[in-house]
Amino acid sequence: TDNDKISKIAQYYGAEVPFLRPAEYAQDASPDIEWLKYTLQKLELNKQSIEFFSILRPSSPFRSVSMLEKAWELFLSDKDADSLRAVERCLQHPAKMWIVNGNRMNPVIKNPESSGIEWYSKPIQELPKVYVQNSSLEIAKCEIPLMTLSIAGTKIIPFITDKLEGYDINTEKDWIYAEYLIKKGLVILPHVDNKPYLG
Repeated sequence: TDNDKISKIAQYYGAEVPFLRPAEYAQDASPDIEWLKYTLQKLELNKQSIEFFSILRPSSPFRSVSMLEKAWELFLSDKDADSLRAVERCLQHPAKMWIVNGNRMNPVIKNPESSGIEWYSKPIQELPKVYVQNSSLEIAKCEIPLMTLSIAGTKIIPFITDKLEGYDINTEKDWIYAEYLIKKGLVILPHVDNKPYLG
């Protein structure tokens, strides 16, 4: 975070905040590679050498400890992998998506086959299964962002999340639905011993 108040709240609940993120790496359009490379380089300067990193975004509140342990074991079991990323089955197939340019449009994915039948005209059941990344978990070797412009590398392990583990809160509607899931007992948030932070 670049915010001192958020830093204090995080520390109150047990997080370590060795330093704040510079404002130039905390803009709405800031890519992950900027703050991640900055953080890893700063940790190296502070003589804190780490081999791997993980990103656990606060917008995914329903991941479980068992999910994280399972992902970590999977990542460690593949020595050749650069990273692991949480994904879930894509409900809307990208072969049925379009880019609109004025009064014309083109498919996002052009038919890679020689059959002549466009993918957008095929039944979804005949198309390859497609997965979309969610924001619940990323694990990678530190050398990847330190030596490239990627945080994931090219050898990426898919970690397929179940049910609501990958649920991501981005809008007010997402928040309302999350509260509904909690109220109905469909998801359980981790127990927190601390009293609510009052500032």
